[in-house]
Amino acid sequence: MGIYTYICMLSALSILIGFITHKVSHRIQSTIAISAAAMVGSLFLLISGKLGWFSIENIASGIMQQIDFKSFLLNGILGFLLFAGALGIKLPVLKDQKWEITVFALFSTLASTFLIAVLIYLCAQLIGLQLGFIYCLLFGSLISPTDPIAVLAIIKNLRAPKRLSMQVEGESLFNDGVGLVIFITIFTVAFSGVEPTIGGILELFVHEAVGGIIFGFLLGFAAHLLISSTDDGSMEILLTLTIPTAGFILANSLGVSGALAMVVSGIMVGNWTRTKGFSEQSQRYLDHFWEMIDHFLNSLLFLLIGLALLLINVSWQSFILMLLAIPICLASRYISLLIPYTVFSRFRTYNPYTLKIMTWGGLRGGLALAMALSIPAQTAMIGESSLDVRDVILVLTYAVVMFSILVQGMTIEKMIQKAKTVDPNKEEYLRPTAETKARKNDDLNAYLSK
Repeated sequence: MGIYTYICMLSALSILIGFITHKVSHRIQSTIAISAAAMVGSLFLLISGKLGWFSIENIASGIMQQIDFKSFLLNGILGFLLFAGALGIKLPVLKDQKWEITVFALFSTLASTFLIAVLIYLCAQLIGLQLGFIYCLLFGSLISPTDPIAVLAIIKNLRAPKRLSMQVEGESLFNDGVGLVIFITIFTVAFSGVEPTIGGILELFVHEAVGGIIFGFLLGFAAHLLISSTDDGSMEILLTLTIPTAGFILANSLGVSGALAMVVSGIMVGNWTRTKGFSEQSQRYLDHFWEMIDHFLNSLLFLLIGLALLLINVSWQSFILMLLAIPICLASRYISLLIPYTVFSRFRTYNPYTLKIMTWGGLRGGLALAMALSIPAQTAMIGESSLDVRDVILVLTYAVVMFSILVQGMTIEKMIQKAKTVDPNKEEYLRPTAETKARKNDDLNAYLSK
């Protein structure tokens, strides 16, 4: 059987799992249920193979390796998922959160990368695992950015307070570009021996991130012109498909961030073209069409995340480090968010559950696994042991990803429900100055004098 056959069978399986979950319980998110079912199935295959019942795990592992998780996600469905997620971003709310999202995406990602690297390095030394600091930085760079796919798939369905939801979603959509630049830089140093320079890092950032934003704007503008030139509802919806297909491939071919390009073009189409270019019929069908695609691809992706367990080689040292990696990543994210949050709190008042939800709701998913799988195998052995750097990083990544999806994803709802109890009119506002107080008094006096 070929790769197309495997994808078709896995797609059908993911849909069936989602259907069964929906029938059994409406409380469990379908993406969580699919990941859990795939992980349990993978464990069953591995255990049964070890006990000698049957050796189907070799066949299953071969299927996962043939699919090439990295290419399938980073160069394939990522464009569709990011574009679909960006379509729902409301530009006025995004503008209101622009400084928070920018600082969280830049500073918090860098700070978390360094904190995770230092703590993982120290813990590895304590258990006798001679893991180089550069590889700890590599793990920190791929696990620090929150995954927009995992975040949008879960947070959006829980209907968090608007501004709070935009902080979590906006950060996750933009920080993957920053995280990818950091990852590529450290990857180059770790495996090619090239010494990094400030000029080289800045050039890479400008080319990847800024180039992706500019390309996304041009792509969104071109799509707007094409959609505005026709009144055929079906053609208008079909034209949006050219963005995450040809547009995403072209961005990657030019060496710019296709992820950021999809976010920018999605925001443009979802806000500008939605009201200025689409016919009334297409406005009604746009969200339904892309929600269906988003749900289907998310189901397939989370099934593959669960099955990725078949690719992992675990040792006792990496197992101990895996258990430590989960609290380390959570603590590092909390600290990296706390610093800018404390500064912003001096100028704005936030929902009291903001920091908790952003920390616990900072989910990791397929993007982190795809970057971990891109690390070449058998290129850097740890000390005199038979452990490969790729295997250790993949174990740590899988543990953090599955914990965030299964544990954090299933328990975040309680925090969001508590956040909803806060008066929405007091959820977030600028601290009143003497000028704004005087203006409010003048407005009140004018109203009373009528």
